[in-house]
Amino acid sequence: MDFAVEQRVEKDLTVIEVTGEVDVFSSPRLRETLLEVIDGGALHLVVDLGGVTFLDSTGLGVLVGIFHRLRARNGTLSFVGGNERVRRVFHVTQLTKIFVLYDSVEEAVAAHSGTAS
Repeated sequence: MDFAVEQRVEKDLTVIEVTGEVDVFSSPRLRETLLEVIDGGALHLVVDLGGVTFLDSTGLGVLVGIFHRLRARNGTLSFVGGNERVRRVFHVTQLTKIFVLYDSVEEAVAAHSGTAS
């Protein structure tokens, strides 16, 4: 499966759908896309990992960096899906302490709408 990143807006959230392997080769493209979205004014992102087949430490580093950039701007970052292997990476690295992992985009949008002021 080829790596791809697509974006769409749902309510006041920007949903970033990622497919393929997120590794040392694809992470720069993911970072570039996420930075463009943020620089374009998006502050609340949901990254859909449902189509991700592999996630390495380089990919995690990109996601943590984006989290800090958004947090500095009072933004939010949450995640959807991910196969068991991808979810395990979040648990093993204890990133579940700072990131919220939802089962669906609808659940993430509803959770954000419930906390939005």
